[in-house]
Amino acid sequence: MYAKRIIPCLDIKDGRVVKGVNFLGLRDAGDPVEVAKRYSDEGADEVVFLDITATHEGRATVADLAARVAEQLSIPFTVGGGIRTAADFRAVLLQGADKVAVNSAALDRAGVVTQAAGRFGGHCLVGGIGARRGGNGTGWDVYKHGGRLNTGLDALAWAAEAERRGAGEILLTSMDCDGTKAGYDLALTAAVSSRAGIPVIASGGAGTMEHFADAFLEGKADAVLAASLFHYREVEIAALKTFLAGKGIAIRPV
Repeated sequence: MYAKRIIPCLDIKDGRVVKGVNFLGLRDAGDPVEVAKRYSDEGADEVVFLDITATHEGRATVADLAARVAEQLSIPFTVGGGIRTAADFRAVLLQGADKVAVNSAALDRAGVVTQAAGRFGGHCLVGGIGARRGGNGTGWDVYKHGGRLNTGLDALAWAAEAERRGAGEILLTSMDCDGTKAGYDLALTAAVSSRAGIPVIASGGAGTMEHFADAFLEGKADAVLAASLFHYREVEIAALKTFLAGKGIAIRPV
């Protein structure tokens, strides 16, 4: 059995870590390299960096951030935001990132995921999916550009398509739950986990340690991602891992 992963997420804006609710009301949470180094020291399994305004503002992800992070971290890390072409993938990977996350570009440019997977391997390609429950209360729609635009695509179908195109795992964010601390969208997570044949990272809504356990046990997630709980030390990674191990969840010790 593969160990489940605990992944802090660092949303980046103007070179700083920020956090808000549903991507609004952003607060400064520190320098990304310093924050990531702390998580590495505290026992995180991986770290994800997402430039949350790069795509909306038409900017490329800052590759030098990956270089600075690579100098400090001893755990895998993913970089996303503003990735549009295979050349963008290459630039970030060359600077030391282990994986690259892509969301909007995969939706806008049908071949970019397949091309990147063919050149660099699916193991370093993370398909980002931001989803909201449909207006009629059934199913989930896929959103792009930092959750600003509804594509009208079905999240379950798009997860299967991302896998078919070569993504090695899925970063699944509930736009409804993000930042609310009310818990992950377990129905969404379980539905995508059952549909996809690749690992699924649950994101959006963690508020208690029990929520992480629910994502693994009920949502069938392979990894859980959270931001503000870790940024503001409301949950310590070591304590969380001890709690999850006590629930019988296979977890790497700190």
